[in-house]
Amino acid sequence: MKKFGIVAKKDESSIQIEQHLKEQLTEKGLVYDKTNPELILCVGGDGTFLYAVHKYLDILENCCFLAIHTGTLGFFTDYTVDEVNECIFDIVNKNPVIRSVPLLQISCGKEVYYAVNEMRIENVVRTQLLNVKIDGVPFETFRGTGMCVSTQAGSTAYNRSLKGAVIEEGLNLLQLHEITGIHHHKYRSLGVPYIMNPKRRIEFFSDDFSDAILCYDQKHMTLDHVKNIEVSLSKKEIHFAKYRNIDYLERLRDLY
Repeated sequence: MKKFGIVAKKDESSIQIEQHLKEQLTEKGLVYDKTNPELILCVGGDGTFLYAVHKYLDILENCCFLAIHTGTLGFFTDYTVDEVNECIFDIVNKNPVIRSVPLLQISCGKEVYYAVNEMRIENVVRTQLLNVKIDGVPFETFRGTGMCVSTQAGSTAYNRSLKGAVIEEGLNLLQLHEITGIHHHKYRSLGVPYIMNPKRRIEFFSDDFSDAILCYDQKHMTLDHVKNIEVSLSKKEIHFAKYRNIDYLERLRDLY
């Protein structure tokens, strides 16, 4: 990978590291190309990484990501701010192992969106009624704030704050979880996380999505004119360039 680009958080430390990376890598023969990079260096935290994925969504099949942690949360990062020179050495001298993970695909009518971590239907104004189908089969009717569908990668993000299960790296599963469900003798739904195989297709239907929003990663949109939303794992993937082997348990331990 000879062409690289950099996406950096807009703070002083990250901007300095961005400049250092650019200078050192170009001196060592790599080409800085922010339009069609083969390697995208993300300098910041997980938010910066998510921003970079959405920025380069149209060329994901042709590029890989590598993240350096300068923020508050770095679950996707492989190097810390103190390991920048080691990162440069590895890029120049080593061949990375490429690990690929699928994105979540969200279809709202003719519009299609993608997410690394999760999608959420949320309504904080009133109780949202959702009819849920899985693979076309009616599953449940949910009443509450909303629903979250997460990937394996996203199981440690918003899903974890909902007390969902953390999924081991390499298990490309889907997880469906309620957000503040209403449960009593008249209204009942599953009430616990549902972990399902990656080929499942989840559909949400409602006669009224007004006041509800669709959140996907750090993005969001209103659902005022939507009647149904379909969610599944996409064929579109993110490719990570792994120059070092960091055990998933180590990442998980550092998270909390």
